[in-house]
Amino acid sequence: MLKPVTLRGRLVSLEPMTVGHVKELCAAALEDRSTYTYTYVPDGLEDTKRYIEIALADFSKGRALPFVVRHIETGRIVGTTRFLDLEVFSWPQNGVDGSSPRDTMIPTVAEIGSTWYQASFQRTGVNTECKLLMLTHAFETWKTIRITLKTDARNIRSRTAIERLGATFEGIRRAHVPASDGGIRDSAYYSILAEEWPTVRTNLQERLQKWLEK
Repeated sequence: MLKPVTLRGRLVSLEPMTVGHVKELCAAALEDRSTYTYTYVPDGLEDTKRYIEIALADFSKGRALPFVVRHIETGRIVGTTRFLDLEVFSWPQNGVDGSSPRDTMIPTVAEIGSTWYQASFQRTGVNTECKLLMLTHAFETWKTIRITLKTDARNIRSRTAIERLGATFEGIRRAHVPASDGGIRDSAYYSILAEEWPTVRTNLQERLQKWLEK
């Protein structure tokens, strides 16, 4: 199982999620729920508690690494995000390129998802820095070869944000999962490969700097 890690930037700190975050995370989710049309966001204290318990259960099984997003200037928790769908490839004895085998605890591929932010922190530099911190950790610490991002195919706002990262659109997986509005969701899939990371990193750094200069 991966160990919890804190990823700290200039705007936000990504801290390992715990049950102690339930009240603050619940408050963040309640500010303005009209922005969560296509995203499941817990509603109320008991729902938030269950949300955290499920995330931590996935963590204990090695399936996810969940964070709360703390805004450094205000000290408030303003949302959550996580690594999920973690997978370690079974390499040949000497590695696919003749190098040493990977650490069996380190994900070869992963997804970034279950991301939502308090309404007043959407369309700010918060998401940009969160993605920069997580992608840096994935590609430069874990040496991950692919990061997946996906969203409800109807969620144009989310798809636009993913595309601005520099992620490549892979296609639509039809009738994929239950949708947050009670229907069946088609999911739009995107990915970033390790060789694409330097370009994506520069893009994110430049965008973040613009926010910091405002």
